Amino acid sequence: MNRLCQHLRTKKLYIEASPDDAFAESEPGQTTPCHFWCNLTQTVIGPDQQPVHKNACQPGRACFED
Repeated sequence: MNRLCQHLRTKKLYIEASPDDAFAESEPGQTTPCHFWCNLTQTVIGPDQQPVHKNACQPGRACFED
């Protein structure tokens, strides 16, 4: 699994699942949406004014934190 920003959140974290399972794809190729938000901004837009998503909140992004 790719490294994700420590501030990335998903509704899947509030069910009985490990963080790895919460951010994992349900099935390869499945496009079911999952809701993500930034814990710093409490919105779907990060501190860098870019959308929040598990594919976007990774190393290289200006606001990324391990």
